[in-house]
Amino acid sequence: MHVLFEEDGAFRAATILADNDSSLQVETASGKRSKIKAASVLLRYDEPAPGVLLEQAELLLPGIEADFLWECVTDSEFHFADFADEYFGHPASAVEAAALLLALHAAPVYFHRKGRGRFRKAPPEILQAALAGLEKKRQQALTIERMVAQLTSFNLPPEFPPLLGQLLYRPDRNRGETKALEAACSETGLSVAHLLHRCGAIRSPYDYHLQRFLLEQFPRGTAFPAVEPPLLPVDLPPADVQAFSIDDATTTEIDDAFSLQSLPGVGWRVGIHIAAPALGIAPGSPLDEIARARLSTVYMPGSKFTMLPDAVVERYTLASGRALPAVSLYLTVTPELEIVGDESRLEMVPVVANLRHHDIEPLFNEQTLAAGLAQFPFRDELLTLWQLANACEGRRGKASATPDNKDFNFRIEGDLDDAESCRVEISARRRGSPLDKLVAELMIVANSTWGALLASRGVAAIYRVQGGGKVRMSTAPQAHEGLGVKQYAWLSSPLRRYVDLLNQWQLVACLKADTPPFAARSDALFAALRDFELTYAAYAEFQRGMERYWCLRWLRQQGIERIAATIGRENLARLDDLPLVQRVPSAPELKPGQRILLQIESVDYLTLALGCRYLETLPLPTTPAAVIEKLPEAVD
Repeated sequence: MHVLFEEDGAFRAATILADNDSSLQVETASGKRSKIKAASVLLRYDEPAPGVLLEQAELLLPGIEADFLWECVTDSEFHFADFADEYFGHPASAVEAAALLLALHAAPVYFHRKGRGRFRKAPPEILQAALAGLEKKRQQALTIERMVAQLTSFNLPPEFPPLLGQLLYRPDRNRGETKALEAACSETGLSVAHLLHRCGAIRSPYDYHLQRFLLEQFPRGTAFPAVEPPLLPVDLPPADVQAFSIDDATTTEIDDAFSLQSLPGVGWRVGIHIAAPALGIAPGSPLDEIARARLSTVYMPGSKFTMLPDAVVERYTLASGRALPAVSLYLTVTPELEIVGDESRLEMVPVVANLRHHDIEPLFNEQTLAAGLAQFPFRDELLTLWQLANACEGRRGKASATPDNKDFNFRIEGDLDDAESCRVEISARRRGSPLDKLVAELMIVANSTWGALLASRGVAAIYRVQGGGKVRMSTAPQAHEGLGVKQYAWLSSPLRRYVDLLNQWQLVACLKADTPPFAARSDALFAALRDFELTYAAYAEFQRGMERYWCLRWLRQQGIERIAATIGRENLARLDDLPLVQRVPSAPELKPGQRILLQIESVDYLTLALGCRYLETLPLPTTPAAVIEKLPEAVD
């Protein structure tokens, strides 16, 4: 005697060795012996042998149609063996009964299991809904199969264009388009971005990186809502100064300017003037909501997204030829360049010049200072302010910039809407030049002085704090060890950073003896701090990524095949005259500062990956600033 039974969700056949009331000892065709429960037995039979029962039953399956079975069976619950007799029109053999069992088991849409070997046919309405669902899945499978075929042939399926942003940056794995894309990537061995680029779905690698950032940070677009720019204040006293700013050529948000007046018998009065949008933008106003949402201007080579609308920036930027509202810090400075007093005012400051680095730096640099300055506008003012900056740096005991570091300027020629046709120029200027030091030191003086003023008055503010090498934002006026000051509050860029605008509101209230808009430990203050830190870091990461993109474009544009680099830690190398850091696994263990020559082997604009190989170690003495070997023709 043999039995058909169910074990672990599968049907098995075996020969009975011992039959007890509640259990059986059986042996399968493979010789394996086991003990099964009597309740697990679905059918007892004499023939055929266990090893062929299910094989022969499966041969009958193609002739058993589920929909015909469903029509034949009654609405009541039934046992498969009983129904097998009725279906076949005679007492069913073991093979026939097993075949019917397999057919019922394989059609869960038509038949619902009610116990071991027992079934009940699905109600008509449930069956129709289930069949419709199966048909829908079948059609979806066919659609996915078609989309996979199109993608692997590098043709874009018509369903993809409206979903490209989601597919590239926020894929929904429940969508058929995502499943098709993943399958096609698996077949082609390409990433999602590379495959869609081959299909023509990505306008350019530049646009790919830009759209990712915009989707993450500006999901509603970069356009500003229609908001009237505030009127300039009319009740501020005029300042008796001739102020000038120092910025690079592309700066439109001019936050700071300077002035210098001689004080006979005392020394000088140095004016540090910061644009005052806080006098026109009220906390909680529509413009505040705009600035609060953006939190900072976003910079990238060739473009930027300002924190405030252009009309507002234009109204408050310290452009020449106008008298503009400003928060002014006046320093009383002795001939020995000691700061012996300070005073803060709200006033209208006349700006007479916007000096630009490219115009002034050839006239005012280390060499011209050493050789004796020629005559040019604001020569004496710049010289005195630079001498004061050196004295301030000395008193702090910290350098305002590392002289060996460089700032890099990117100039993009062409229309960024067609970024692939643009050309990029990258120029380097050594950080810590006299103009840099002048501006940096006076900003440190202003931010630390106003931070101290706010702290002494008990007015809440957001500070930059550094301790143990880590820089963070804080509402507590703690020391900034890197700058060597007791407190440092960002107040010098209110047109570009929300923290500066918030701090300026607090400072204006302090100077007017009004109630500050933000109380100490207020939820709004902590929320602004947290959101600013996260957003500012995301903007900085995006800027670095776009600079890397243009550096890679420059390498190909210039046809560079070999380039020198300087080794840092962990085999990271900084390429000459580029803000580009690259890991070089092929380089031997070298000390930081060692010079090497690299072979450029591959550039991937979509992943921003640079493939390069170590060639040789360069001698340290008298190594040129950059060692470059060009290809015969530039490849763009």
